[in-house]
Amino acid sequence: MTLTTEPRVGDDLPAFKVESVSADKIRIMALIFQDPNPIHFDLEAVREAGLGDRYVNQGGVTMAYIINMLTAWTGSRASIRSLSTRFTANVFAGDAVEAGGTVTGVRNADGRMLVDCDVWVRPVTADGGAPPVVSGTATVAL
Repeated sequence: MTLTTEPRVGDDLPAFKVESVSADKIRIMALIFQDPNPIHFDLEAVREAGLGDRYVNQGGVTMAYIINMLTAWTGSRASIRSLSTRFTANVFAGDAVEAGGTVTGVRNADGRMLVDCDVWVRPVTADGGAPPVVSGTATVAL
């Protein structure tokens, strides 16, 4: 889905959903990132850290769900001008999560429309009330 109408303050951004975070992809990304943290590939290390019994998704991958959401909405990764995030909880293999956001400002600069947004990733729950595991702000150029 790409942007079809001019955004307005208060508009919700279309959600980007991950039905189930893949344990295999978590382990593969640990190899690609050369990430030595064993909570991404060793279940015993996850247990020893007191984090349960599922691999922990890399923070950068969880944050990338926001990038994917913004890209789907605007039609281009090049539209993202800034992104600042804060991590508040872990995402685990098997979790369903969604990235979304809300338009907080629309302005013109150098002939381009800049859209400021509050953005987040949160677990998918039946009541939709789960707190974000990642939250932040983004600016996109349209």
